[in-house]
Amino acid sequence: MEMKSFTVETGEGGKRLDLFLASREKSFSRSFLQKLCLGGNVYVNGERQLKTGYRVKEGQKIEVHVPAPEVIDASPENIPLDIVYEDSDLLVVNKPKGMVVHPAAGHYRGTLVNALLAHCKDLAAIGDRVRPGIVHRLDKDTSGLLVVAKNEAAFLSLSAQLKNRKMKREYRAIVHGLPPLEKGTIDAPLGRDTRDRKKFAVRENGKGRRAVTHYKVLGKAGQFCLLSLRLETGRTHQIRVHLAHIGCPVVGDPLYGPKRSPYKKYGQLLHARTLGFEHPRSREYMEFTVEPGDDFFHSFNLEEDNGSF
Repeated sequence: MEMKSFTVETGEGGKRLDLFLASREKSFSRSFLQKLCLGGNVYVNGERQLKTGYRVKEGQKIEVHVPAPEVIDASPENIPLDIVYEDSDLLVVNKPKGMVVHPAAGHYRGTLVNALLAHCKDLAAIGDRVRPGIVHRLDKDTSGLLVVAKNEAAFLSLSAQLKNRKMKREYRAIVHGLPPLEKGTIDAPLGRDTRDRKKFAVRENGKGRRAVTHYKVLGKAGQFCLLSLRLETGRTHQIRVHLAHIGCPVVGDPLYGPKRSPYKKYGQLLHARTLGFEHPRSREYMEFTVEPGDDFFHSFNLEEDNGSF
């Protein structure tokens, strides 16, 4: 356990607690500091403060207790990979539904990272030890395309494209219900759900981070519809939360879908279909598309009639 201590100086009073800490402690991201606060690891004048939006006052002593990180060493495993493209700088993988991207509590083996380490012998040195080469992630139950960097230059270039919203990411989803418009944009900030720490929720009044998802209805069948979705931002669970927010949760979604649904047996029907980016070395724009598998549609009788974005 590491402890960091700060005193609120003149001119700093009135700042949000998370912003105050982020301005003082540059080695941690704001989101990490928020997690520490919500986890009960931040104290103001000796009293635990759980609210990240708490306004600090001049002269207050702020203590941050940083737990020792859990050391998770991913080991190579001979797991088959569906590689769509590969060169000396990167590879594009079609991740199957049910595969966790990187090791974490409860999932130390059988992850995409374990498979990648066996395929790319030098990958362990790229990025960090838990997520080597991983530029962006997909949820366990979301299938589809991921780009993985094979060297540090590629990792930095691709990460910057993701951060600057220059990476194209388009998804397919089968959802309950029908959106209010045939084509529209969901612009709703997201943050941790205050009632369930495993979930995220739309958080208004400055309590969430901006999240934007564009959608288009491609097909309809009874109480279901097929959507094309394009991410402008990439928050955790963004598509799933946004669709549930407008009353159209993803079919089979275990967190944001109907509590009792006979369709959960199909799994989460969300697929990362198209991925586009600038190659980190050649600067050539590259785009890849992989359609969801036949089992994605099951017996919904949905057919695309409007194309994607």
